Amino acid sequence: MENRTEVTHFILLGLTNAPELQVPLFIMFTLIYLISVIGNVGMIMLILLDSRLHTPMYFFLSNLSLVDFAYSSAVTPKVMAGFLLGDKVISYNACAAQMFFFVAFATVENYLLASMAYDRCAAVCKPLHYTTTMTTSVCARLVVGSYVCGFLNASFHVGDIFSLFFCKSNRVHHFFCDVPAVMALSCSDTHTSEVFLVFLSSFNVFFALLVILISYLFILVTVLKMHSAQGHQKALSTCASHLTTVSIFYGTVIFMYLQPSSNHSMDTDKTASVFYSMVIPMLNPVVYSLRNKEVKSAFKKVVEKAHFSRRLRF
Repeated sequence: MENRTEVTHFILLGLTNAPELQVPLFIMFTLIYLISVIGNVGMIMLILLDSRLHTPMYFFLSNLSLVDFAYSSAVTPKVMAGFLLGDKVISYNACAAQMFFFVAFATVENYLLASMAYDRCAAVCKPLHYTTTMTTSVCARLVVGSYVCGFLNASFHVGDIFSLFFCKSNRVHHFFCDVPAVMALSCSDTHTSEVFLVFLSSFNVFFALLVILISYLFILVTVLKMHSAQGHQKALSTCASHLTTVSIFYGTVIFMYLQPSSNHSMDTDKTASVFYSMVIPMLNPVVYSLRNKEVKSAFKKVVEKAHFSRRLRF
């Protein structure tokens, strides 16, 4: 216990130390974060305001937007402060908190994507029974279950990592307190922790992926049985946005976490981490709005209402 408390803070080395890149990177990440916040908060507000979007699919999507906003906010503001102020120091407790919330919300997203796949399967395969299958109670249980799994997973990871001894360096070769980067600083034997990390991450990812693959297998079989081209097109358009999000999210997660930390290149990890911690939360609302007629229609309706109310005032 005494050795562990020798490290009272960590120094985040960030993406680069090049002085000429600090301001351009600050501007770039600020824009990414603003688009992410506006996109995700805007999506939540749009779903709340338009009664036509009060369906299971958009209930899951509003939670996905909330989670994207949350785990992006756990990381990006600290990165922006590092670029602008040179503030790269993070306390021991703040590092644990950042890791906890990032892992928690990333895991919640993992299970939300699986829930959304099940929802799409019910909509395409059994459209006549959809309202009785995806009831308010079922949707609420799926979402609550996703949050419970996410926060339990984060508790296990953070509890495991911060029970290790940190008595060597406190310089984290990353721009936030990610699990492999902090684990690499420990002077304890991390073999058990590495196995635990890979096992738990693998279980979460592959369980969710199994649900997604089975759901899309049923969808594919149903689509192949359809005789009309219109039916094919409708089924594919229903699933296109979700498939895009799933491909981006799981491709990055598998690359990052399902390998031992000894095989990690920190520079490669940083690049991948920028993608899943900042770019993915920005892309999700864009993907769902550009490929979704109902979202476009709801947005147009809100803009028209706002324009009409302004004209009434003047």
